[in-house]
Order: sequence, then structure tokens, then C-alpha cells
Amino acid sequence: MALIEALIAVVVFLITYVLIVDERINRAVAAMAGAAVLVFLGIVPWENLLEYVDFGTIFLLMGMMIIVNVASNSGLFEYLAIITAKAAKGSPIMVLVLFSCVTAVTSAFLDNVTTVLLMTPMLLYIAKVMDLNPIPFLLAEVLSSNVGGMATLIGDPPNIMIASAAGLTFNEFLMTMGPIAIVDLLVILVIFYVIYGRKMKVDDTGKAAIKKTIDALDERAAIQDTVLFKKSIIALAIVIMLFFMHNNIGEILHTFLPFVDPSMTLEPAEVALIGAALILFWSRKSPEVIFEKVEWTALFFFGGLFILVGGLVETGVINDLALMMTSSLTSTGEAMFVIAWFSAIASAIVDNIPLTAALIPLIQDIGINAPNIDIYPLWWALSLGACLGGNGTAIAASANVVVLGIAEREGIKITFFDFLKIGMLVLVVTVAIGLGMLYIMF
Repeated sequence: MALIEALIAVVVFLITYVLIVDERINRAVAAMAGAAVLVFLGIVPWENLLEYVDFGTIFLLMGMMIIVNVASNSGLFEYLAIITAKAAKGSPIMVLVLFSCVTAVTSAFLDNVTTVLLMTPMLLYIAKVMDLNPIPFLLAEVLSSNVGGMATLIGDPPNIMIASAAGLTFNEFLMTMGPIAIVDLLVILVIFYVIYGRKMKVDDTGKAAIKKTIDALDERAAIQDTVLFKKSIIALAIVIMLFFMHNNIGEILHTFLPFVDPSMTLEPAEVALIGAALILFWSRKSPEVIFEKVEWTALFFFGGLFILVGGLVETGVINDLALMMTSSLTSTGEAMFVIAWFSAIASAIVDNIPLTAALIPLIQDIGINAPNIDIYPLWWALSLGACLGGNGTAIAASANVVVLGIAEREGIKITFFDFLKIGMLVLVVTVAIGLGMLYIMF
């Protein structure tokens, strides 16, 4: 009976996975349908259902979606794009470098899809003004977005899931993955300079003409609501500050407020929800309008996915896989290598979110079954592979699909193989460098 239940759990998981990759039906519908089958058949008992749903991940995403939706109404992100373009002073290669850096930094604190949605139209406009091929700019933008997302706990959904499962803090993520993201971003910019640098060169006359056109853009005109603009900056600053302090917030507050328990901490999801409540209350924006823009399909997708993985855990499939893996691994270094490259290559082919959801309990079981392997470095190897794997192909990350979709609407064709050529090169180089840095750290 146990074997049959395990087989059913695996078959339902694989069918759902195929439906998610295929994208002919909404992935949230596919995940919810798969979860419903497992619950209906009793493979995931109803009374255990909530154990498998990671509400830390769901509430963190929900809070950040609310904050970004309110802030985007102020014109903050368009303002940022214009001053970035002006800082390049008419040099196309500087536009690519600065936009890549701004995209990476923004992606570290907002989700990648939101970042590229806000940046791409402005980048296309700037490329048009410069009369240059926009494809290198768009590719650099999306690759930088995935690298930047790796740097923080809130930058990419796999990081949110890993942090929630492993109890990792915002500062741990920043201190471990931040340096890797910076080095990898610099390497990507060098790769782009070598490949596209010559094609982007313009003479002094051309540079002056581009500068004159860009200088004519008025960043102040991009601000749609001055009061909301200022409130958004303050609210975002408070949220980021709380993320930095969330693990020792009690210790800090106890200095000024002795009645506060110094051992008090805040979960990242609590910080996001506090920030969402603050910006909603302060901005006086209609909650109905803002809530309508929350990506509920993404949240339901996560909910269904957690239950699907719960089915694999409940039936012992994950534990068996961990045992198979640990029987062939003899050291933490070997395990890091396998986890990083497997998750990177697999994430280039399939969505990194369900992949991360499946690998998290696997790593937890490795910790139980193989006492000689330290699983702490494995979490970072998983983050590295899952986030950078998104650069491998045009369909590997949601941000890639969004940017290519916007480009196509503008008549700019970036084929799967156009993306693959640069994406796989970047994937291999950045994962190798990142893994090398992790070996040095651990």
C-alpha cells in the first residue's frame, strides 16, 4: 500500500511538473489540481495539510507585492531609470553597465519580474534614442536581474523558500550571496563588453547627440504623485532597515525600551507584512485597488506546490532519494558540487521554484541520514544553482519570459537560441565562480 501511494505521489508530481513547464494551462491551476488529487486520495491527509504549506514564503511574497504595487504608483521606478540614463552621459556601453547595476540592485530588494517590467520600456526607449540594437541591453538587463535576485533573502522566490525552510537570516544571505552576486555581475559585464563592446562604440558627435536627447528627458515629470513618492522612499527604507535588523531587533529595541525582550526576533514575512501595512496606512491608497494587483495566482501556485512536495515527503519518496544521494556522497564538498550543478542545469530547463520546493526536503533529509555532511553550505549551493540556472535559457525564469514578451510586442525578435548562446555561457561561468567562492567560504 505504501509503495502504491509513493508511486501515485510521484506520478501526480511529474504530471503536474509537465503541465507547469508546458504552460498550456495556468501553472497555478496545474499545481492546485495536483494538490487536490493528493488530498482527495488521502496521500496528504487533510489534518496534515497546513504542515506542508510554507506560510513564511507566501506571506513574505504577499507583503512585498503590496509594497511594490503602492510604490510603483508614485513613478519612483521611472524616475530611477531616467537619472540612470542621464548618468551614462551618452555612452551606450555605460548605459548597459549602469542599467545592469541598477537592475541588479533593484532585483535584490524587489522581485525580478517587477524589476524588468519597470525597467524594460525605459531601456527600449533609450536604445531607440541611441539608434542601437536593443538586444544586448535587454539580455544584460535580464541576466543582471537574475544575478541581483540571488544577493538577498527577498530577491528571488527560491531564496525566500530556502531561508524559510533553513531559518537563514537576511544578513546571512547578504553576507554569503551578496559578494558572489557582485563578482558574477562584474564577470557578466566583462562578457558583454567583449562580445558587444565594439558594436556599441559611437563617435563624439554621436555621443553628444545621444546625451542631448537623454538630457531632454525630465525625471521630475515621471513622478506621478510627489507625496506618495516621498512616502514610498521612506517606507522602502524602513522595510530594508528592518530586514537588516530582523534577527536582533529585540536586542536593539531593548537598549531604548527596557521592557522589550532582547531575544525577540522578526521573521522576514513579518517584516514584509509590517511594511505592507505601513505603506497602505500611510499612503491612503485604496486597499481594494492594491489587493487586486497582488499576484494571487503566484501565491496559489506556491500553495499547491507545497502540498505536492508534501505528498513526496509523506510517502517517504524524498527520504529515499536522500538516502540514495548520501550513499554516493562522501563529503560536504561533493554534496555542494552535486546540488549546485544539478539545480543550475535543471533550473535552466524547468521552473526553479518547483525544483527548489523538491530539493529543500531532500537537503533536510541528507542532514538526518548523513551526519558526515554539513547541510549549511548545501543551502547556499542550492540558492546559487536555482537562481543562476534562471540565466540558462529563455524560459528558465519568469523575468526572461516577460522581457522577451515585451521585446516581441515591440517587433524585436530574440530567439530561444539567441538567448541560449549567451545564457549558457553566463550560467557556466557564474556558477563555477560562485561555487569556487562558496568552497573558499566553507
